[in-house]
Amino acid sequence: MKTLPAAFSLHPSVASAQQEKQAIVALESTVITHGLPRPQNLQLAQEMEETVRAEGATPATIALMHGEVKIGLTPAELQELSLAENALKISLRDFASSLLTGKPGGTTVAGTMFAAHAASLSVFATGGIGGVHKEARYDVSTDLQALASLPLMVVCAGAKSILDLPATLEYLETMGVPVIGYGTDTFPEFFSPSSGLPVSLRLDSAAQVVQFARQHWVLGMKSAVLVCQPLPAELTIPAGEIEPVLRQVSQEVTEKGIRGQKVTPYELLRVNELTAGKSMQANLSLLKNNARLAAQIALAYRD
Repeated sequence: MKTLPAAFSLHPSVASAQQEKQAIVALESTVITHGLPRPQNLQLAQEMEETVRAEGATPATIALMHGEVKIGLTPAELQELSLAENALKISLRDFASSLLTGKPGGTTVAGTMFAAHAASLSVFATGGIGGVHKEARYDVSTDLQALASLPLMVVCAGAKSILDLPATLEYLETMGVPVIGYGTDTFPEFFSPSSGLPVSLRLDSAAQVVQFARQHWVLGMKSAVLVCQPLPAELTIPAGEIEPVLRQVSQEVTEKGIRGQKVTPYELLRVNELTAGKSMQANLSLLKNNARLAAQIALAYRD
């Protein structure tokens, strides 16, 4: 176990689990600060933690609060974060800003991976990764760079449908990131179980994922292993319904000149509005589904 930087703070349950070599799952917090409205954000955060515990693992929700990088939150801190006004969106460049100003922040996929790796955690559950944006292909999420350089098992539902998925997969291939289809031969499209694009390998059990990751890293590879689990079939939004919505939202982003870290929150909010809440229900379900699988992987990794 590495020595933590001074700004980091481990929740007692996480510290205890590490000492006892128990399974731990890192969880992001931008879904709390930027991804969901109140009170669904707090409810989802609590349910994800309970999902991890129900599988026998310890949840470690990561966020920046009170001038510290928190690895695991108390119930009071989780509630405080869910109510925070103007919380920062913390990617790799933003840690020092939050620590210096004392402003709270929710960690993105990249931010959570950085903090989790610094805290010697190996398994992380999220919704969908960021990627290459359709509106401007120079707008590439820092998530992809983090996946290329930080060795964690990252469980997701693929990349968000609002992105350029072929370009995102090409970037991951270029950077040597294995894209595992969990029980699927094709890359999930967040709201839909398949984009029709191939993954690099299909695996069908948590034990197989762990075996693959160990082999990948023992060879000296430094990248993450991206584990992509499809959305449960009953919550799939048909392509004929979601694609016109995605085109409309992409056009709005271009017309309004929305850029940078504001793009994804705007797009997710508008997609939810235009699907009459269907996209949020899908998002909630896949997040809990991914937390469950991540806990199973963490347990297999511990053994």
